[in-house]
Amino acid sequence: MIKVKICGLSRVEDVLAANEAMPEYIGFVFAKSTRQVSAPTAKMLKEILDPGIKAVGVFVDEAIENILELKDVIDVVQLHGNEDKQYIKKLKSKIEKPIIKAIGVTCCEDIKKAEKLPVDYLLLDNARGGSGEKFDWSLIDRVKKPFFLAGGLDLENVTEALKLKPYAVDVSSGVETDGLKDKEKILRFVRSVKDE
Repeated sequence: MIKVKICGLSRVEDVLAANEAMPEYIGFVFAKSTRQVSAPTAKMLKEILDPGIKAVGVFVDEAIENILELKDVIDVVQLHGNEDKQYIKKLKSKIEKPIIKAIGVTCCEDIKKAEKLPVDYLLLDNARGGSGEKFDWSLIDRVKKPFFLAGGLDLENVTEALKLKPYAVDVSSGVETDGLKDKEKILRFVRSVKDE
């Protein structure tokens, strides 16, 4: 069963919508972004999040100490910057949580190189992560690590995305209306994955 991650939750109503839809993962963005949340906000949202949903903390080139400070708020760490093998090894030695490494895919080689990193999952995204645009999915070929598929996913193309056999599909702007999470779109997106 392919899993779902709804990324960029920042309001109480976003979490309540997720609790109703029950994706396996939600994302709190701690990096600079229109969806960025502070540590206190994330803590408050995590307290109302259904315990059956894992909270992913999204970071870009963040100091490891800052990630460790959030270890009680997040269940999974997602790295979205230029974090290299040394950084990941150091982080793994200090935190016992799964790690996702986001990769901007421009060619097959990007994926092959990323598979050598000591992470639990890859997240395959448009090279301009957060742009809401999909990349050339034909570049995905026999990925050895389980991967989250991101970048421009929405209700129109999610069925096609499932054919690529990702571990999970990751959506943010595709379930928004006017820049805010839309409960109906979240419910329909999760349902469309679960019904496949």
